[in-house]
Amino acid sequence: MIYSPHPYQKYCIDRIIATDKLGLFLDMGLGKTSIVLSAIKDLKYNRFDVSKVLVIAPKKVAEGTWSKEKDKWEHTECLRVSRVLGSEKKRVKALYETADIYIINRENVTWLVDFYRNDWPFDMVVIDESSSFKSHKAKRFKALSSVTPRVKRIVELTGTPSPNGLNDLWAQLYLLDDGERLGKRYSGFKERYFDAGPRINGVVYKYSPKYGAEEAILSRISDICISMKAKDYLQLPDCIEHEIPVILSDKARKSYHELEKQMVMELPDGELSVSSAAALSNKLLQLANGAVYSEDKEVHEVHSSKIEAFLELVESLRASGKGALVFYNYRHDLMRIVKALSKCKDLRVRELKTQKDQDDWNNGEIDILLAHPASAAYGLNLQEGGNHVIWFGLTWNYEQYTQANKRLHRQGQSEKVIVHHLISQDTRDEDVIAALKQKENVQEAVMESLKARIKKIREGEHG
Repeated sequence: MIYSPHPYQKYCIDRIIATDKLGLFLDMGLGKTSIVLSAIKDLKYNRFDVSKVLVIAPKKVAEGTWSKEKDKWEHTECLRVSRVLGSEKKRVKALYETADIYIINRENVTWLVDFYRNDWPFDMVVIDESSSFKSHKAKRFKALSSVTPRVKRIVELTGTPSPNGLNDLWAQLYLLDDGERLGKRYSGFKERYFDAGPRINGVVYKYSPKYGAEEAILSRISDICISMKAKDYLQLPDCIEHEIPVILSDKARKSYHELEKQMVMELPDGELSVSSAAALSNKLLQLANGAVYSEDKEVHEVHSSKIEAFLELVESLRASGKGALVFYNYRHDLMRIVKALSKCKDLRVRELKTQKDQDDWNNGEIDILLAHPASAAYGLNLQEGGNHVIWFGLTWNYEQYTQANKRLHRQGQSEKVIVHHLISQDTRDEDVIAALKQKENVQEAVMESLKARIKKIREGEHG
């Protein structure tokens, strides 16, 4: 696909090229990844300004998002990506591969710094979701800050640079300028811009910004930070689709393909009946989500890859003060989602059942509203409660899909609606999202895509 950046995207690309160390504080959905990839391509192959780029990202983003995004655009598909993930042996092997971009999850930053010690090879570092480095006490911050003076170019990406207040900015800015703008020490920054609250047993637990602190801080960092809100800059239709690739673990991928192969090969040659195609599709969709029903209706959890990606997305939205309307497909999806969210402190979760649930959501009293598209697709006005939809499990039913999205995307909605799809890679999820985009007849889509997979599997056996 040809990349035609919007004016704000072109501006950000130019700023990355012109500014060695830059904070790009853009709302979710503004295309941060494509912006940075475009700048990397220019810096490496047109300007010869960088040689090895390191991207630090949340685990699920590191696994799939960057590789998928660079393959999406014609001008960046030539970039070589090495994912420094998995066991230590796999990570070391990935570091020795020849590539333009090396992607690592943020939990392994300390290991990476220790691995290279005084021989740090990356002249450009991109920190995706830099707010995860907001704590000056964290090991990952201390490790990364020890090598940033040797890094020529740094780009920080986040939509929420200060999720808990202005004090979150110090560590992120320190990684950019080594303390030049907000001070060399956090204690000095805190003393200059904040007033101490009451002491409890000699300890101050809360600090409040001094009068004018926000304006002063933002003024000092404005030359190396760009902040944009989607409502001001997004030049897209009112409803934006956002695909989040979910990479299955080796074990989960093996289980999926074994089930797919066994069930497909049991089917007779020739035309598929609608019922057999639907049964097969249903089972594979369950497995793509992470669990399956056995013949006696018992739930068997196979993997947690999609749950992990879902929790990372919820965390990102939560940091920006956003809730989400979440659609699930199977009852076991709901059970596992509720169990996973129960570990998130202070998160208000509700299943949509009654009018009160609808009213509470619209009044901002619910953070995560869980619903099945069949029961929430029609007649509900939920647009006052949020602007983010998450599809944990997809449906083949195009009418239910579009009507469900319109619960938020309707008159009275004041913000752009962003619809997030969690797509398990190389699974039935990809077939469903493709069919939804093409608005195909559901039965025809089920049968034709299954035939294609049968052919692929059989060719693989004989190849």
